[in-house]
Amino acid sequence: MKSICALLAFIPLIMSCSPDNGAQALGTLERDRVTFSATSNEIIRQLPVKEGSQVKIGDVLVKLDTTSQEAVLAQAIAQQSKANAYLTKLANGERPEDIAVAQAKITLATAKLTEANKNYRRKAELVTKNLISESEKDTALSARDSARAELDSAKEEFAKLTAGARVEDIEQAKAELAAAIANTAVQQQKLNELTIVATRDGVLDNLPYNLGERVSVGSIVAVVQANNSPYARVYIPEPYRVKLTQGTTLAVHIDGLDRTYKGTLRWIANDPSFTPYYALTENERARLMYLAEIDLAEDAQNLPSGIPAQVDLP
Repeated sequence: MKSICALLAFIPLIMSCSPDNGAQALGTLERDRVTFSATSNEIIRQLPVKEGSQVKIGDVLVKLDTTSQEAVLAQAIAQQSKANAYLTKLANGERPEDIAVAQAKITLATAKLTEANKNYRRKAELVTKNLISESEKDTALSARDSARAELDSAKEEFAKLTAGARVEDIEQAKAELAAAIANTAVQQQKLNELTIVATRDGVLDNLPYNLGERVSVGSIVAVVQANNSPYARVYIPEPYRVKLTQGTTLAVHIDGLDRTYKGTLRWIANDPSFTPYYALTENERARLMYLAEIDLAEDAQNLPSGIPAQVDLP
């Protein structure tokens, strides 16, 4: 009887010393989660899709208040129109009416100079005959010079109007118009971003804020779980890390299902998790864990996320 009891006591020790031929990495099924953040400190005005609903690319998930941004965009459009009008003005030159006025000033100045010249000659002749004083001749000379200067000024003004704008002014106006167009595009983009749309097909997993709440910049306002096939996110023990490379095919087991799925290792971490990598003994190194992701084929499309999964290790 004592020998039987001793044998039963040794059975657990024998089993614990037997080699483990069924090593597995443990983890869960996951899918890509797409988060959408608020780009402005605004109030949520619409939540057109309920949590848990299927969404497609382009579906509106959240609409923020656009009043302020619409005003900013309107101002940017007005500045663009102003810059465009100024450039057009420089390119077209002065109005014909302004040029006609300048031409008339030349004609008038020419007539005045002609009259001043005649008056000066008469005064000079009268001075030679001692009929008038020298001062009157000087006054006539001054009037002639003034008329000549007025004619020169009118000609310069006419030349300026007909020559058109300077090349430098036109280039500056073009640059200002380009800047205004770019600013309008930026403000339009900011307005568009206040309407948050789905960028991938999937399920609307979470809406953290309620209708009417004000969100801060960078706050996550919607989360979409993508419709792609899930992947197993597991932790690989250190002794098996050196045996695994990207592209390795592995067997994946799902809790609650008898069948085995095939998965392809797409990524495995270079740095271990859980346990520090330094100052480890040979026994402690076996406790290191490396995070890995194994893609499942399309036949796993309908599997739910978050389910425990086990991956057979080579």
